Amino acid sequence: MEHRKLFPYRLKVVVRDWVRLKCKYGCSSYGKRLTCPPYSPTPEEMRRVLKEYEIGLLVKFGPSVIEGGAREGVNVHEVMFKLERAAFLRGYYPAFGLACGPCTLCPECNVERGICRKPHMARPSMEAYGIDVYATVKDVGLELRVVTSYDQRPTYFGLLLLT
Repeated sequence: MEHRKLFPYRLKVVVRDWVRLKCKYGCSSYGKRLTCPPYSPTPEEMRRVLKEYEIGLLVKFGPSVIEGGAREGVNVHEVMFKLERAAFLRGYYPAFGLACGPCTLCPECNVERGICRKPHMARPSMEAYGIDVYATVKDVGLELRVVTSYDQRPTYFGLLLLT
């Protein structure tokens, strides 16, 4: 059973330039997914976009009991897409969902052609935009711990931006 919790809050998303360095120097998906850097907007662009939103809905996933990271990533993307769509259909048309980590909706990204196969569902990660997830989560009063071994199950967060 997967655990999901919703945490609405007055928007205070922490964006830091160094976060994308973690993508570039530490993530094997850098440059291999259209939702990841260098294809995603920069932290500076995200700072401008965030000024247009007032409310964030943090979605906490896990620690999951589902085995395998790919399935967990697909689930986060699916849930964030569904939440964004539900908000849109209820009149929050600027709603935008952000997932976590690289998109895993397709076994292999169509990055060489530059055309996403599932643009209606694929959402960039908070990290791709330079969002410091640890600081953003802490600001809401939650705790996100660093996973120190492969035996530990991570906790994931998604973010739905609303006006």
